[in-house]
Amino acid sequence: MKICQLTNVGFAVNKFLLPLMNAQLSNGSEVVALCSEDEYVSDLIRAGYRVEIIPISRGMNPIKHIYSIWLIFKFFRKEKFDVVHVHTPVASIVGRIAAWLSNVPLIIYTAHGFYFHDDMKFTKRLFFVFLERFAGYLTSVLFTQSAEDAYTAVSEKIMPKDKVFEIGNGVDINRFNPDSVLVNNTIKSDLGLDESNFVVGMIGRQVQEKGILELLEAAETLIKRYDDISFIIVGDRLDSDHAKGVKNASINPLLLASGRLIFTGMRTDIPQLLQVMDVFTLPSWREGMPRTIIEAMMMELPVVATDIRGSREEVMDNETGFLIPVRNSSALVQALDILYNDRKKSKEMGIAGRNRALELFNEEIVIKKQLDIIKSFLKKNE
Repeated sequence: MKICQLTNVGFAVNKFLLPLMNAQLSNGSEVVALCSEDEYVSDLIRAGYRVEIIPISRGMNPIKHIYSIWLIFKFFRKEKFDVVHVHTPVASIVGRIAAWLSNVPLIIYTAHGFYFHDDMKFTKRLFFVFLERFAGYLTSVLFTQSAEDAYTAVSEKIMPKDKVFEIGNGVDINRFNPDSVLVNNTIKSDLGLDESNFVVGMIGRQVQEKGILELLEAAETLIKRYDDISFIIVGDRLDSDHAKGVKNASINPLLLASGRLIFTGMRTDIPQLLQVMDVFTLPSWREGMPRTIIEAMMMELPVVATDIRGSREEVMDNETGFLIPVRNSSALVQALDILYNDRKKSKEMGIAGRNRALELFNEEIVIKKQLDIIKSFLKKNE
């Protein structure tokens, strides 16, 4: 079987698609990643993956999209794939058009979170629902990570029910295991934090829609309130990112000078970073099915997240953490304050979160589900 995994940039391949690609490679398939070039592509190639580069604009320029469709169409005609599996909103639409024009037998779309959401203006939401409906006619199978998206796909007539499958999301339960992460973790001291500090952490792209500004407001309030609370923000804004960044946001210089608000940039030692945190937070405005929350739950951390699609399927309010309103720094302060002052409750929530994650968010189960569904649809096409 010859498979193309198509997405916007190398970052998405590296962070989200490699487990599925590795499973398909292990099964004897030929797997090609297709994306725009970014700083992650060269690392993937060095690691032995076949990555082909075709520019895919993330904006709304129709001329650029038509050009991308033409290039991808020619590539598909030459390669003759059995399966084209597309990801991310814009890349998924241009990729499906090109795959349909090329007569690819099986066209799969994974919605890691539909671009439209409840907080979007009605006319704008209607436009993006229309785009998904149009692309749905070109699609053989739709995978959604969240149950909410699966329901939406059917209710909005994007795809018929018999072609929509909720696959969930998951992580490597061995890598994110609090018992196996190195005991001599020195990250706290390396970052200049006292061992007794209560650490609130976040991992995500440094863009406003991740709720960074709300987190900074909450951090300023709580750092003034308590002498032993610190905040670690992990991640960066990608060169390819089209979302509004936070680099020019006004951060109180005294907050930075305190040494208790730390921006680490991009890191690969995520389990070790999670191990030194006491609470994880992700105050996003919109999500699909965020993997960082699952990683935190696997590491026995209580989670404070916004009450949005995806996040509310992962976090059980007042059981494994708290769900708060979007763009509400006061609610974030209140939730973090409770966990700071009630360490027993915090610990119990973390343990409950890991138990829930082990039951629902095992990466191996998610991958097997996809492989089985793909196999069954290929048999139907024989």
